[in-house]
Amino acid sequence: MSHPELIRCIEVIRRLRHPTEGCPWDLEQTHTTLLKYLLEESYEFIEATEKGDPKLMEEELGDVLLQILLHSTIAEEKNHFSLETVAKTLADKIIRRHPHVFEKRPAGIDADGVVEKWKEIKIKEKGESLYVMNSKLLHYPSLESSLKIGEKSTTVNFDWTDYKQVMFKVEEEWQEVKEELPPGGLMNRDRVKEELGDLLFSVAQLARHLDMNPEECLRDANKKFISRFQKVEDRVRATGKKLQDTSQEDLEKLWNEVKKL
Repeated sequence: MSHPELIRCIEVIRRLRHPTEGCPWDLEQTHTTLLKYLLEESYEFIEATEKGDPKLMEEELGDVLLQILLHSTIAEEKNHFSLETVAKTLADKIIRRHPHVFEKRPAGIDADGVVEKWKEIKIKEKGESLYVMNSKLLHYPSLESSLKIGEKSTTVNFDWTDYKQVMFKVEEEWQEVKEELPPGGLMNRDRVKEELGDLLFSVAQLARHLDMNPEECLRDANKKFISRFQKVEDRVRATGKKLQDTSQEDLEKLWNEVKKL
């Protein structure tokens, strides 16, 4: 099977990283500086998928591939690993963790059985953590991590009984935030940051107890805000004014009008 465009793409990225003829911006990038772009491009692909736009999905998946190629090229320059070794490691792992496909297929296996087998093989390969709460729970967006941590807590009987108890916890954390913001007083940023984190964590647990995903809740809220504000922008533009020249009072009035609709 030939993949001429994939090979061309790999060469294009190598040209970007050429030490004398490459792009100055690309040459400055490291694994660390590129991390934010990997996240951004992944979320852009999620948005394209939610829109159900195959052409946009294709473009955004290409941007994700760009990040993979950049990381692999940077690593290859340092003799750490390459795209080829990344592909080999992935293929080997997929084969090991899918014995029902690449070895003898057991009778009656279903999707749930596949997941359980995957977990068993993964534990054998990497070993089981000494801790129930381990760093793997941080391998998600922060709100999603809070959800995973709460789900793990409930498996060891360390959880609130119902959502009403969590509501009291949310109110308690909100009160602690307010106490760190005294009227006219000096703010301890570290303390405020800590209390805001506790508040957000508690809100995520409230969502969990209501059988909702906090990450999805916040994404929907973000979409709603953008949609409403675009309508506000349309109304401002219809008056011949610029958004930047519109007073906060007028924007608030337009926002409330849009909200009613």
